[in-house]
Amino acid sequence: MQKHTSGANPAPVNVVLITLDNHMTAAVDDARKMLAADIPGLNLSVHAATDWNDSPERLQACKDDIAKGNIIVASMLFIEEHVKAIGPDLAARRDSCDAMMCCMSAGEIMKNTSMGRFKMDGEQKGPLAILKKLRGDRSKSQKDSGQTAGERQLAMLRRLPKLLRFIPGTAQDVRNYFIAMQYRIAASDTNIANLVRLLIDKYADGERRVYRGKLPAAAPVEYPDQGVYHPDIKGRVSATIAALPSRRDAKGTIGLLLLRSYILSGDTGHYDGVIRALERRGFNVVPVFCSGLDMRGPVRQFLSGGKTGVTIDAMLSLTGFSLVGGPAYSDAAAAAGVLADLDVPYVAAHVTEFQTIERWEASDQGLMPIETTIMVAIPELDGATGTMVFGGRTENDHGDQACSCARKLGTCPKGRSCMSAHPERVEVLAGRMEKLVSLRKTPRAERKVALTIFNFPPNAGNMGTAAFLSVFESLHATMLRMRDEGYTIEVPADPETLRDMVLNGNAASYGALANVHALISADDHVRNEKYLDEIEAAWGPAPGRIFSNGQSIFVLGRQFGNILVAVQPGFGYEGDPMRLLFEKGFAPTHAFAAFYTYLKRTYRADAVLHFGTHGALEFMPGKQSGMSSKCWPDRLIGDLPNFYLYAANNPSEGTIAKRRSAATLVSYLTPPVTNAGLYKGLSELKSSLDRLRNLDAGQEAEYADTFELVLAQAEALDLLRDASTEDRAAYVNALNAAMIELEYALIPHGLHVAGQAMSAAERKEMLQLIAEADDAQTPDKAVIEAIAAFDETAVKAARTGSEEKIALIDRLVRANANLADNRELDGIITALDGRFVAPSPSGDLLRRPDMLPTGRNIHGFDPFGIPSAYAVRDGARQAAKVLERYIEADGKLPETIAIVLWGTDNLKSEGGPMAQAMALMGARPRLDAYNRVCGAELIPLEELKRPRIDAVMTLSGIFRDLLPLQASMLAEASYLAATADEPENMNFVRKHALAYAADHDCDIEQAAYRVFSNAEGAYGANVNFLVGSSAWTDDQEIADMYTSRKGFAIDRKGKSSAQVELLNDVFAKVDMAYQNLDSVELGVTTIDHYFDTLGGISKAVSLAKGGQQLPVFISDQTQGEGRVRTLGEQVALETRTRSLNPKWFEGMLAHGYEGVRQIEAQISNTMGWSATTGDVQPWVYQKLSETFILDETMRRRLSELNPASSLRMVNRLIEAKDRNYWTPDDETWAALCAAGEEMEDRAEGLSVEAAE
Repeated sequence: MQKHTSGANPAPVNVVLITLDNHMTAAVDDARKMLAADIPGLNLSVHAATDWNDSPERLQACKDDIAKGNIIVASMLFIEEHVKAIGPDLAARRDSCDAMMCCMSAGEIMKNTSMGRFKMDGEQKGPLAILKKLRGDRSKSQKDSGQTAGERQLAMLRRLPKLLRFIPGTAQDVRNYFIAMQYRIAASDTNIANLVRLLIDKYADGERRVYRGKLPAAAPVEYPDQGVYHPDIKGRVSATIAALPSRRDAKGTIGLLLLRSYILSGDTGHYDGVIRALERRGFNVVPVFCSGLDMRGPVRQFLSGGKTGVTIDAMLSLTGFSLVGGPAYSDAAAAAGVLADLDVPYVAAHVTEFQTIERWEASDQGLMPIETTIMVAIPELDGATGTMVFGGRTENDHGDQACSCARKLGTCPKGRSCMSAHPERVEVLAGRMEKLVSLRKTPRAERKVALTIFNFPPNAGNMGTAAFLSVFESLHATMLRMRDEGYTIEVPADPETLRDMVLNGNAASYGALANVHALISADDHVRNEKYLDEIEAAWGPAPGRIFSNGQSIFVLGRQFGNILVAVQPGFGYEGDPMRLLFEKGFAPTHAFAAFYTYLKRTYRADAVLHFGTHGALEFMPGKQSGMSSKCWPDRLIGDLPNFYLYAANNPSEGTIAKRRSAATLVSYLTPPVTNAGLYKGLSELKSSLDRLRNLDAGQEAEYADTFELVLAQAEALDLLRDASTEDRAAYVNALNAAMIELEYALIPHGLHVAGQAMSAAERKEMLQLIAEADDAQTPDKAVIEAIAAFDETAVKAARTGSEEKIALIDRLVRANANLADNRELDGIITALDGRFVAPSPSGDLLRRPDMLPTGRNIHGFDPFGIPSAYAVRDGARQAAKVLERYIEADGKLPETIAIVLWGTDNLKSEGGPMAQAMALMGARPRLDAYNRVCGAELIPLEELKRPRIDAVMTLSGIFRDLLPLQASMLAEASYLAATADEPENMNFVRKHALAYAADHDCDIEQAAYRVFSNAEGAYGANVNFLVGSSAWTDDQEIADMYTSRKGFAIDRKGKSSAQVELLNDVFAKVDMAYQNLDSVELGVTTIDHYFDTLGGISKAVSLAKGGQQLPVFISDQTQGEGRVRTLGEQVALETRTRSLNPKWFEGMLAHGYEGVRQIEAQISNTMGWSATTGDVQPWVYQKLSETFILDETMRRRLSELNPASSLRMVNRLIEAKDRNYWTPDDETWAALCAAGEEMEDRAEGLSVEAAE
C-alpha cells in the first residue's frame, strides 16, 4: 500500500519529461492522475521536440520548465537542432536539480545525466567500466544467436539491475539509471508513474526530501518485446498471432508495422483507422510491433509464415522510420535482405509528427525538411515505395477535440490532441494496398496493363521518346517477354510495325498525333471529372483544345490484347509564353485528367507502367512531398499501381516520381560509353601533326610546309582560330592538346534497349573506363580482356598485388557479369507480379558500378551524408579551379558568382556541386554527434587564405524537394558569412548584404538570402519552353521568365518567400556564372535543362548588369581531375565529339525514328545557348547544316526516318540565321531554304498519304 505524503502545504515537485515526439503524451496524462494522491505537490510536464520548429512558445515553455525542474528526464533527442535548442539549458540546470536522467540521446545530452554519485560525463570506473565491457561484447555466439542487436541490448538491460543489486556506492545509482531506462522504454502510464516515483523517492532534495523513502516504485511492467496489436483483442496486445481476429473469406493478408510506444500510451487512433479501413475492404490485418526500432524480429516471427506467423500478401509500415533503425541510425542492407525474403510489396506511410495535420494540409511545401529526410528518404533506402501521410495530430489549443484514441477521454486534455487517422488519406492508402494485393493475386493472363509512353515536348517527332532509351525496341522486347510469361497480348512482328501501329494507325483521319484508341465525349468527361471547375478555370470549357476534336477527347495509343500502349498527353502550356510565366503551374488539361480517369475507370487497368525517363504526371502542381487530396499527381494516379521504367543514372527525377506519384521504379541502363575518336578532317590533321613530330631539327623547309598545312587544316576545322602562331612549338603543343581532348572525350553510343545485354566489345570498353575512373591501380588491358571473356584462370592469376587492385578486379568481375546478364525485363515482370523490387543505388556506371544489375528500384543517397567528406575535399579543389580560370581571363578574383545546383548532379556525386558553393563562401558542413550533416559552419579566414566569395545559388525544383536539409545548410552558410565580424574586403557576402540592407531598409537575414528556387510545387525556369516555342521577341522576355520562376528565396529554416527584387540586385553584382557537368551521358547540348537554368541565369544577369556580356563557364567533372571551360568551348567540344561525329550520329541513327529525334535535340539545344548566352560560334551552325541538311543523302535519310524531327532541324537552323546567330553565304542560305521547303513538302505529303 502506498504511503501518502499529503499535508497542508505539500512540497512542490517539478518533474520535466522531454522527448522527441508526442508518443508518450497520452500516457503521461494518465500517469499524472495516478500520482496525484501520492504526490500532491507534483507538477509533471512533458515536452515534445517536434513541436518546437513551428511553435517557439513551446520551446520557451520547455526551457522555462527545465530552469525550475527538480527531476528532469530527457530521451530520444538525436536531431542536432533539438540538441542545440535545449542542450545548454540542461547543462546549466544539471548541478542545481535533484536528478537529471538522460537516455537514448546524443552524447551532448547524455553527458548531463546526474543521479546521486553517477555522473555520465565522468570517467567510467568500477561498475561503469564493467558495464561498458558488457555492452560492447559482440561475440560470434551472440551474432549467431538469431537475436538482433536491439534484442540483445534489452536482455542485458534487464540483467544489469540484478547484477548491480548488492554492489554498494555508485553502482546503486547506476542500477537506478537502468531501472529508469526500463520504465522509459516501456512508457505506459503505469511505468511512467513508477519512473517518477523512483526518481523522487531516491533523489528528491531540499524541501522535497520529505518524499524520500515514501514512494516505493513497483518493478517495471513488462510488455511483449514483440507482439501483435488490435483494438478488439483483450488488453489490445498479445504475444501470439492467434489472438488476432481473422476471416476465412479474406481478400488477402496485410502486415502492419507499428511503434510500441504509441500502443503502450494508448494513443492509437491513427493505427486503428488504418486497421479498420483495411478490414472494411475484406483483408485480414496483422499489426505487429517490437520494443525498439528494429522490426526484423516481429517480421520474422509473425509475417513470414511458419508455425508462429502467417504468409502475407503485402506489408505496410506505419512507423515513419527505416525497417531497421530510427532517427539516429538505420541499416538499409539488413532491411532489404528481410524484404527480399518476404518478396511482397512494401509500402511506407507516416504521420505528420513534426507539424499538425492542418499545417500540412495548408502548406504548399507539404512535409518539413526533417520529415522528408527521416520519414521518406531513409525508408526509400530499404526499398519502400508509396510513402504518404496517413494521420497526425490536429490543432487543439482549446481542448474541444474529441479523442479517437484507446483512452476514450471524450475530449483531449487542453493544449494537446491524440493521434488520429486522416480519413481521406487512409482511404487512399487502403485503396492502394487493395490494388497491390489484387495485382498480385490476378493471374497474368487476366491482368490489364497500360504501358504509357510520352510525347515531350508535344509534337509528332517526339512521340514515344525517352532519355537514353530506344522506346519502341524496348516496348517490343517487353511485350514479347510478357507474352512468354503468360500475359494475353498480341505482339506486332517487329518494333517498326509496333511504332507504326501506335503513332500512325488512324491518326491522320482524326488529325491526331498518334493512333486514336478511344474517344471520351465531353459529356462523359464533365460527368466523371471530380475537379472539373479547377481544370476549366485554367483551360476553358470541356473538352478543351488539346488531344480533342472539339466534341470529344482523344485517348491516343493502341491496344494489343490485354496490354494498352497509351500516349500520355503533355503539360499543355509548353508553347504559351503567358502560361509559362505563371510561377506555380496550372491544373492539368482536360485531356491529361481524362487520360488517367480512362485508365482507372474505363480501361480498368490493373497497373500502369510509365515507360522511360520521363513523363509529366509527377511534375503536376501540388506539394513538394507528402501529397494531399489537393495535389494533382495524387488525384490523377489515385490507387492505380504505378511502375516506372527509369534511367539508372537519374536518381533525382526518379525520386520525384516515387514521392509525388507513388511510383515503384525499375531501372534501365544508359547506353555504352566510348571515346569519341577522330574523323574526316580531324584524322587528317592528326596525321599532319604526327608528321611534324617526326621531322628532324634540320628539316626546316619541310617543317614550314607541313606547319602551313596544319594551319590550313586547323582553320578549316575552326580549331584555335584566335591562337597566336608566332611561337610555332607552343601552337603545335596547344593543337596537340586540343586533338587529344577531342579524341579521348567520352560520349554515349546509341540508345539502350531494355533487356539487351552489352556485347563483349562494349563490355571490354566499359570495364576499361570503369577501371580508369577508379582511384586504384588500373589493371592491364589483358586483364580487362580476360574479365570480359570470362577467363576465370587468367583473372585468378591477375589477383595479385595491392588490396586496392584486387578489390578493383573483383568489382570489374561483378560489373562484367551484370552487364552480360541484363535483368531489366525480369524487374518489370517482378513489379507487375506484385512482388518486392529490390532497392539499388543510382548514378553513373563509371563511378557507381554497384548500381548494377539494373531492373531494380533506384534511390538516392542517405541525405544525412550529403555532402560526403570526399565531396567536401573535392568541392574545395574544383572551386579553386573555377576561381583560377576566372582570374586567367579577368586578372582578379570575382566578388560574386552565380552557380546552378541540380538535384541529380548532387545525388550522383554525393554533394560535389553544393560543396563547391560552400567552398566559395568559405564554409563547410557542420556535423552532429552521429557524424550526420546538420548545418553549416565558416572556415576561418586564416585557414581560407582568400576573401569569401558571394555565391548566389539557384536550385532546381528537384534539389529543393529532395535535399531540403542541404538547401537550409546553404542558406545558413550565406547567413553566417553575412553576419561574420570580418573586413568587407575579405568577405564579399557581408559587403553586399550590408549594402542591400542599408539601401532597402531590411534586416541582414533578408539581405543575406542567396539560395533561390521555384515557388513550392513548381519546377523549371521555363526558358527552355519559351525558346523552344520560338515565341519570344526580345531578351527581356527570357530574363523575366527566369526571374519570375526562380525568384523565391529559401531561408535557414527551409521557408520560401518571393524575393525577385533581391535576386535582381544580387544578379547586378554577378561577375561570372557556372554549372557543373557530372554525367558522361549528358552534355550541355544533349538536353534543354542546361540552357533553361544556366542559360536563363546568364541572360537575367546580363540584363541586370545593363546588357553587359557575362562570362559563363562549365566545370566538367566527367573525366580525371576535372576541367573548367567557357560555355563556348564546351559547345564547340560537344559539337565536334557528338553532333558532327559519325561515331555518335550513326549510333543514334541505328535506332531510326528516335535517333533522329536525339540529333534534332542537339541542334535545338545549341540554338538555345545562342538565345541565352550568345556564346555559340557561327561555324557550329555552318557545319551542322552541311552535315545533316545540305548533304542530300543524309537529308533524305533523316526525312524518311522521322519527317517531323528532321523538319524541325532545318527550321532551327533557319531561325538561328533569322536571329543573327550566324550569317551563311548566299549559296548556303539558298540551299538551306530549298532543303527546308523540300522537307516540309515531304512531311505534309506523308500526312496526306496517311489520311488517304
